[in-house]
Amino acid sequence: MEQSLSSSFTIGFLGAGQLARMSALQAFRFGLQVAVFSDRKEDEPTQFLTPFSYSGSYSDVDSMLEFADKCDVITLENEFIDSGVLKELELRSGTPVYPSPESFALIEDKLIEKQTFEKAGIPVTPYRKITAVSDLISFGKEHGWPCLIKSSKGGYDGYGNKTVRSADSAEEAFRQLGGDQGHTLIAEAYVRFTHELAVQVARNQTGHVVYPCCETVQKNHICVAVKSPAPVTSAQQERARELALKATGAIDGTGLFAFEFFLTANGDILLNESAPRPHNSGHYTIEGCVTSQFENHVRAVCGMALGSSELIRPAAVMINLLGTHHRASRIENSGKAVMEPDGHLHSYGKLISKKGRKMAHYTLLGDEVEKTYSRALQLTEEIAI
Repeated sequence: MEQSLSSSFTIGFLGAGQLARMSALQAFRFGLQVAVFSDRKEDEPTQFLTPFSYSGSYSDVDSMLEFADKCDVITLENEFIDSGVLKELELRSGTPVYPSPESFALIEDKLIEKQTFEKAGIPVTPYRKITAVSDLISFGKEHGWPCLIKSSKGGYDGYGNKTVRSADSAEEAFRQLGGDQGHTLIAEAYVRFTHELAVQVARNQTGHVVYPCCETVQKNHICVAVKSPAPVTSAQQERARELALKATGAIDGTGLFAFEFFLTANGDILLNESAPRPHNSGHYTIEGCVTSQFENHVRAVCGMALGSSELIRPAAVMINLLGTHHRASRIENSGKAVMEPDGHLHSYGKLISKKGRKMAHYTLLGDEVEKTYSRALQLTEEIAI
């Protein structure tokens, strides 16, 4: 049954960056209170929105208890925490955590994640656990060079990943990612793909909604743009959505989940990675869909009925705006972008800009995906942050 929420109901976010900020803005729309817990030394964007801001370590449950006691429900902004810590936090505070520690444990590192989805019958990219350089060389010989080697936990936006182009470079990559220090690593085959796809799913006891299949445009392992719907066949879009829903069920997930796929040259769709939280690939949903991923994140973990994920216009495009300077953050040359009908600029409120850091995004709605994408690129090409 749908939950009744009082105005004192507090949703807590483990993490206080832009994902928590955009979710918190939706919580405020429902009249809810927001608390955040940060493990960062610098001020984070969501901390400016609420007086209920706490700091400490993700590995120290004691430092999180005051935060947890303030909350009626706790959810995740990132996955840089251990499922055992989440379980202990839930037990000691009595505050429910969503996704549950049991669900999170099934995807908390890349090796377990692959095994979880493979067991559920979901096609995944070929992989192998790497404990020695010889494992990596053997994998490369079997699946071909180049291949990828990844830290099983904690990697993002190209961090914790290395492309290994030959057996000669295997030892250096293994060492750089800490394989010689006992860090768990996995190798993944380099998939010859035509598109990188993504789907978000919201799920709780009231039901589920599946967002449109979108395409992510990657550069240097960072998502620089998103096109929705993805410029692939309707059958391929539906297949990705079916796999995303199946993956959410495989972990009995409550919350908002994102799934990234490869569409291979021969038409297969392989699950690459998942995220137990809102995702960069779903930012377009704020203006692009009836109910954004952030609103459904709040609804899902608070036990509310979920909102429609349908697109409002035939096309929605999102451009990530990365830092162009190392300086105090400020946005320059955005006039054309904000004056454009159906254009929407979102700044994350980060105080310091760094080259390549995700600082803002721009969404443009339209009637045709590629034309809308070209226009969005034109409108944002001169923006400096």
